[in-house]
Amino acid sequence: MTTAVPVLLTVPEVMGRLKYSRSKVYDLIRSKRLASFTEGRCRRIPESALQDYIRTQLEEAC
Repeated sequence: MTTAVPVLLTVPEVMGRLKYSRSKVYDLIRSKRLASFTEGRCRRIPESALQDYIRTQLEEAC
């Protein structure tokens, strides 16, 4: 039996996917609109959190 391993993204990877600046991504994290965690000095954003953020943005736009 295999379990799906969550895909974890770095801040630069999220910046590239959203075409946002570094400060904008950190603003989203600070405001709890984009979930993330740190391990040591490494900040990681689960891909599912990024998808949730995009879904929320699309729902608000409609």
